[in-house]
Amino acid sequence: MKAKDLIEGNAELWRAATHHAFLDEVRDGTLAPAVFARWLSQDYHFAVALTRTEARALACAPREDLELLVGGIQAMVAELDWFESKASERAIDLDLPLHPTARAYIDYLRALADEPYSVQLTALWALERAYLEGWRTARPGAPAFREFVERWTSDAFATYVGALEAAANRAISQGGDTEREAFRWVAKYEKDFWEMAYARGDV
Repeated sequence: MKAKDLIEGNAELWRAATHHAFLDEVRDGTLAPAVFARWLSQDYHFAVALTRTEARALACAPREDLELLVGGIQAMVAELDWFESKASERAIDLDLPLHPTARAYIDYLRALADEPYSVQLTALWALERAYLEGWRTARPGAPAFREFVERWTSDAFATYVGALEAAANRAISQGGDTEREAFRWVAKYEKDFWEMAYARGDV
């Protein structure tokens, strides 16, 4: 089994994870600032959790994946700095309580620590690939959001996702139902995360 087989075998679920009205509205400029602010605050919480998830994966990674995961952690720390800078510029509160949808996704990331490395890497690759593909649908982005679209569709990010896929292919070459289940959970949570941006008063 290869990573691409997971996408091809779950095409409808994957499309729902990577195509959403939120991204369409980022592209055409109709997304309400409050909706974007709500999403960005929750995504910041998620990014903190993802950094820690990558660190846990690093602890059980094979030698050939160490550089990749160390680089990913370093990039995420820089990403947190960037989140904080952009939020300050836009007067967005990053200390909002976790929305139940974000909490469920973060709890899932924490639970991955109890799974084999192949499952952890499948989930890491899937969520980064979904993020890249999703933001590509928002290109070029309306002026108010363009710097976000450009950052999350950059060549550097695409190269990292490609390297994650190569590592995932090695890890899941003998994979089975557990890896497929991880992929499906990630796709579901990604779809739900876009939807969460429109929620009101339920954090």
